[in-house]
Amino acid sequence: MLQYIGHERRGELERFVTQKLLGVVKSVARQELDNPTWMRKVARLSKKSYPQMRVTVLEFLDTTIFDLSNENCIAFLNPLLESWDIDLATFCIEIVLNRRVAPGHHKTFEFMERGPDKTSGEEPGLKDFLQDPLLSGDVSEEELLFLRTLTFENKRPTPLYYYRELQSLRDPLHFQPPTKKVPA
Repeated sequence: MLQYIGHERRGELERFVTQKLLGVVKSVARQELDNPTWMRKVARLSKKSYPQMRVTVLEFLDTTIFDLSNENCIAFLNPLLESWDIDLATFCIEIVLNRRVAPGHHKTFEFMERGPDKTSGEEPGLKDFLQDPLLSGDVSEEELLFLRTLTFENKRPTPLYYYRELQSLRDPLHFQPPTKKVPA
């Protein structure tokens, strides 16, 4: 599936897709690196021993798109990637990871058109919210990522809006607990 990626000459689109695939799989590998159960599952899928897989993962984490080899693809990418697809009309990339070894098994990367008023990339109200330590002093990276995804066509939210959105996000009444995974 991914063997064409290892070639020296790549186009920009192939490089971009490869970089996204590599980034998603590396993220899972970093998250699970110290988990022996996960490492054994991946080793079994790759037909390697636990020590061999540990070395493979550590080497893989140092890999860039420019030195990605067929061996990396066979040993590590293939077992973790179930499928991927790109819509060339929208450049939307959908990546489905093997649910037996990858938490959050579906990732989507999309491009979106922005109007001329969005060139700064961040809402003025969000900037003001972030500059006020009384409102945003304890905002986590995950919460900040969420707040940055909020977009508005015809409205300009105030810093107070972002504070209330943050409180709503933190309210346990608004979310159900995650379902427990059944061991494979």
